[in-house]
Amino acid sequence: MDIDTSKYIDLLMEHGPKVLGVLLALFFAFVLASWAERGVRAGLEKRSFDATLTRFFAKFARYLILVGAVLGCLGVFGIQTASFAAVLAAAGFAVGLAFQGTLGNFAAGIMLLVFRPFKVGDFVEVNDDTGVCEHIDLFTCEFRTLDNRKLIIPNGAVFGSTITNYTGYDVRRVDVDVGAEYSASIDATRKALEASAAHVPGMVKDPAPQVFLKGLGGSSVDWQVRVWCKTEDYWDVWQATVRTAKLSLDEAGIGIPFPQQDVHLDEAVIKALSN
Repeated sequence: MDIDTSKYIDLLMEHGPKVLGVLLALFFAFVLASWAERGVRAGLEKRSFDATLTRFFAKFARYLILVGAVLGCLGVFGIQTASFAAVLAAAGFAVGLAFQGTLGNFAAGIMLLVFRPFKVGDFVEVNDDTGVCEHIDLFTCEFRTLDNRKLIIPNGAVFGSTITNYTGYDVRRVDVDVGAEYSASIDATRKALEASAAHVPGMVKDPAPQVFLKGLGGSSVDWQVRVWCKTEDYWDVWQATVRTAKLSLDEAGIGIPFPQQDVHLDEAVIKALSN
């Protein structure tokens, strides 16, 4: 059986340079993609960019170059890349529907990293949970509670809820409720509490402390002592405020009543019980 070698020689002469060019192009694309990945990573790390976003953008740059190179090589052989783009778009849409929760968490993670409602090390409250932020990742946030539990919350739940950042400012106010007995003088009680508020260890002088008359409770006259302190001293100043308020009221002879209840019995009931 004779083999028409001229036919194969013609095919080799026609497509050989294209194949060689495609192989070289893919090789240089891999080299360029690796270089771009390292360059993006090094550039962002040099600027102390977020580590999570640094890895994401570095990988994104790498695969963007590789995908572009593959589509370009397909066009060399006359293959229509528009159909591949349509297939990729359809696949991306399907994946997006399947992972809409994950993609929502990803988008929320980007928003948290951009707008920074809190940062690592802040003490925050999210969804009625409180803790110190340990990590802000692309899909979840990790918190350490005061009793040393690890709390992991999806970014979508974090960004879509009310966030209270207790360490967002350098200074916080300590509010301590105090009850005084009804028989005590209002002016004397205020004087005693103001004296105690002026000498709380760890407080700051500006803003000035305040003694506020809140109302008349069921068993006591309700007051609130308000002092300001540095955020890192909050709990120490809280305890010191309670202590000085108690000592000041004791020194002034003003009691702090406990809840009491008066029970009145009808005479008929008393007679029935006595019988």
